[in-house]
Amino acid sequence: MELLFINACVRSKSRTKRLADKLLNELGKPYEEVNLTSVTFPVVDEDFLNERDRLSSKGEFDAPMFKWAKQFAEAEEIVIAAPFWDLSFPAALKQYLEQVNVVGLTFRYTEEGVPVGLCKAKRIFVVTTAGGYFVPEEYGFGYIKALAEGYYGIHDVRLISAAGLDIVNADVEEILSSVENNIRQYI
Repeated sequence: MELLFINACVRSKSRTKRLADKLLNELGKPYEEVNLTSVTFPVVDEDFLNERDRLSSKGEFDAPMFKWAKQFAEAEEIVIAAPFWDLSFPAALKQYLEQVNVVGLTFRYTEEGVPVGLCKAKRIFVVTTAGGYFVPEEYGFGYIKALAEGYYGIHDVRLISAAGLDIVNADVEEILSSVENNIRQYI
């Protein structure tokens, strides 16, 4: 698969999705979408982790629980659309990332315990919007960037964002249009 689109946008008129659609159009590639609002993830509890560890230690990655990790690892390019909420991103994206973090599929450990990425993707675009301007990078984008670089082996992680959208008297259309008009510079 050439391009994977991970859609964590909940609202039907999502401003984040609008920017992601513009990016996907500019990339001009067919893509496979994972719409996280329509996915029910299994609970990551002790039983789940034990089963995942048991299967991954044997290299038995055909089990359904590895569907998301296999898809993520095979993508050549990834776009993640996730609005900035409550100092982070929607919980569904965290649940998705828990499914993607699989030793033997998306990363492995060296004998010294250092993670080494196994993903094919060369770059990830993270598209986000925020109502205010207080957007600490480490809580949303920074978390994804740390996983991408530190575990998945994807070192080209690009942020496309629009902030200040809910500030009184903000010209939302102007802010979004400005980012849309500059999307090509991120590619």
